[in-house]
Amino acid sequence: MEFLMDPSIWAGLLTLVVLEIVLGIDNLVFIAILADKLPPKQRDKARLIGLSLALVMRLGLLSLISWMVTLTKPLFTVWDYSFSGRDLIMLCGGIFLLFKATTELHERLENRQHDAGQGKGYASFWVVVTQIVILDAVFSLDAVITAVGMVNHLPVMMAAVVIAMAVMLLASKPLTRFVNQHPTVVVLCLSFLLMIGLSLVAEGFGFHIPKGYLYAAIGFSIVIELFNQIARRNFIRHQSTLPLRARTADAILRLMGGKRQASQQQDADSQSPVPVPEGAFADEERYMINGVLTLASRSLRSIMTPRGEISWVDANLSVDEIRQQLLSSPHSLFPVCRGELDEVIGIVRAKEILVALEEGTDVAAIASSTPAIVVPETLDPIKLLAVLRRARGSFVIVTNEFGVVQGLVTPLDVLEAIAGEFPDADETPEITADGDGWLVKGTTDLHALQQTLQLDNLVNDEEDIATVAGLVIAINGQIPRAGETLAFPPLRISVLEANDYRVDLVRIVKEQPLDEEE
Repeated sequence: MEFLMDPSIWAGLLTLVVLEIVLGIDNLVFIAILADKLPPKQRDKARLIGLSLALVMRLGLLSLISWMVTLTKPLFTVWDYSFSGRDLIMLCGGIFLLFKATTELHERLENRQHDAGQGKGYASFWVVVTQIVILDAVFSLDAVITAVGMVNHLPVMMAAVVIAMAVMLLASKPLTRFVNQHPTVVVLCLSFLLMIGLSLVAEGFGFHIPKGYLYAAIGFSIVIELFNQIARRNFIRHQSTLPLRARTADAILRLMGGKRQASQQQDADSQSPVPVPEGAFADEERYMINGVLTLASRSLRSIMTPRGEISWVDANLSVDEIRQQLLSSPHSLFPVCRGELDEVIGIVRAKEILVALEEGTDVAAIASSTPAIVVPETLDPIKLLAVLRRARGSFVIVTNEFGVVQGLVTPLDVLEAIAGEFPDADETPEITADGDGWLVKGTTDLHALQQTLQLDNLVNDEEDIATVAGLVIAINGQIPRAGETLAFPPLRISVLEANDYRVDLVRIVKEQPLDEEE
């Protein structure tokens, strides 16, 4: 035991342990990939059996050092290449690694390891163990030869192999879990095996490839993959800070084809018919899905019929004036007020008011029996749906914090927010195509304009701007005059009708970027 006091023995032991662990990492990674083909309950057992067999195999080969030396003697020669027992083992092992890594990589890239109808198919336990044994034979020979070349004492070699294998046994489960949870790591490891298999085949033919080159390439790839994993982790962390609704909406909108507009423009320029893929989203479907996904982020002001467009009945007017007001309007439901819109008595149908007028009944008395449902303008549009259900075909009045009526919301308003405008008989469309541009009313909702123009920068949740008129005033800093032109890339907005109080009509032209024009 005197040799244990020699510092060079301990230095050699430590160096050999590190080398054995490094040489065993690729073996461990491939065992992790093979074990993933087994049912979860059998994976730990397969890893333990595989690494135990590797330990037994390496200790057995170390005990046969004299036989190991004869493996370097040429057995036969083919053309200019002579092959020893070690060369044949390296050659067969390299071919096995190339074949296995290629098939595994093909399965990963083609996603054939999963069956959509039957779930995941598992391999036979002993088939996987047999593959692990073959793999151990290849890597054990390389590790044993390294041990023989590093240290002259057999006990030191065996101790180093046992220590290295114990470390690998402890690290096998977390390493396997990490590899299986990161598909890019699996592909990277399989590429390492391809490289190692190629180097073994080259060794079998007598072409020595310095291990430093392989380790440098592997180390560089690992560093790049480390950066990739850090970037992916930061991206997931950033995504987790966004609301679930926003993440879902963004994902679905990308699936619907965010680059569809550019492709359509190219198709129009080429004047060649392009077949539409079966099952692709139509423009109307994309519009409606976008409307559904953005409904919760909108304000009631962007959905409601504004105060200036409300048709209401003044209970203080004469019978003839009320009748004339009802007959001149296409609406069937009216808020009945006393003197002004903010003094709402109730909501009454036009035919009920006409019957009351014929019978000489007070209109205010009829209206008081069906009071209006009032909601604040800060109400969430999703919660508004439940209020509209309680209204049973009627509408709800929207007020601000001071009780001043801001507008009203009907079920049709919600449908228009999702599917687009449905003009009444006395209305003209809010957005009308006009040559290379669009005529847009000032009261048009920005969400509707954004979807029509296929833009994504018109609506800013942090700003309280709901209409085109509000956007124009915000861009100009004040109410513009008729005839002024405003630039809001990629839009050019010309004011057609405006007064000292509001913007009534604009013309919007969407300018194409220079690269698209070319």
